[in-house]
Amino acid sequence: MKTQVTALNAPTVDVHAHVLLPEVDALVEGRPGLAEARALEARRNGPDALAVSGTMVRERLPRLTDPGVRLAAMDAQGVDVQLVSPSPSHYHYWADEETAEKVYRLANEASAAHCSAAPDRLRGLGLVPLQHPALAVEALDHALAQGLLGVEISSHTPGRELSDPAYEPLWTRAEETGALLFLHPFGCTLDERLDRWYLSNTVGQPTENAVALSHLIFSGVLDRHPALKLIAAHGGGYLPTHIGRSDHAWSARSDAATDCAHRPSSYLKRLYFDSLVHDPPALRELVRAAGADRVLLGSDFPFDMGTEDPVGALRAARLPEADFHAVRGGNASALLRKD
Repeated sequence: MKTQVTALNAPTVDVHAHVLLPEVDALVEGRPGLAEARALEARRNGPDALAVSGTMVRERLPRLTDPGVRLAAMDAQGVDVQLVSPSPSHYHYWADEETAEKVYRLANEASAAHCSAAPDRLRGLGLVPLQHPALAVEALDHALAQGLLGVEISSHTPGRELSDPAYEPLWTRAEETGALLFLHPFGCTLDERLDRWYLSNTVGQPTENAVALSHLIFSGVLDRHPALKLIAAHGGGYLPTHIGRSDHAWSARSDAATDCAHRPSSYLKRLYFDSLVHDPPALRELVRAAGADRVLLGSDFPFDMGTEDPVGALRAARLPEADFHAVRGGNASALLRKD
């Protein structure tokens, strides 16, 4: 009963909200590798998607950069607290080691400065350069030193999956410090197959989430680091609602069970997922598969693939009242609390 009362009285917390950092864009402009990265993005998304996205971001620029505008929008949505992460466009995993260090330091400091405008309502995340695993731990420590709660990571970096042993020090440090890891894909390796009708996002993002989480599960990362605090954006993509196929492979095939100690579906209850699935039945299934204590309110603020009414979208799932309040803010309030 005590937990239910706490959830009932908890603030409404949105764990999936972004900030745009013009300082980072200015830093990388003209650097070797940026043009090639932009060409790859253009190829993966297609010209129509890039044109629409450019207009969309320009229209939302005040909400992405001005804390006052952000807070007013939060008030209109009935959101008390946001966990603010840099726009995934700031990953810049193409960057060399020197540039990557400058990027993460500037991104961490700028994210912290944005959140300092209302520290009781805006909690922040930073970045780590996954393309340079040797820098990952110091980047995480730098983010925490700025007062941020952790870092945002993508689903992969060129040549490396999240199952790569090179990331073991990062998982170890995140577990030791209690840092949050927000898994948010940017780009999809299906490339030109998704370059029309915005398939790069509608199909690509859920696919990337499912692949990345599967690497963490099947490689044993979550066995070795059971206390890792990892939040998967977009409801974890396709994985939670199709986890039965993974369970079957784990049971039926020796090659699927070599590094994973337990049934794959059991690991869903070690992860956290945002609620942004755009479908009430899918959200109910996510809650069933992962548990009501593992789902957190998320909006993808303020992008057009998010929701303007995250609480209303959650209410539409018609969860039991205790589960509704847990997802609305009870779970995140406990997770974001500094010990």
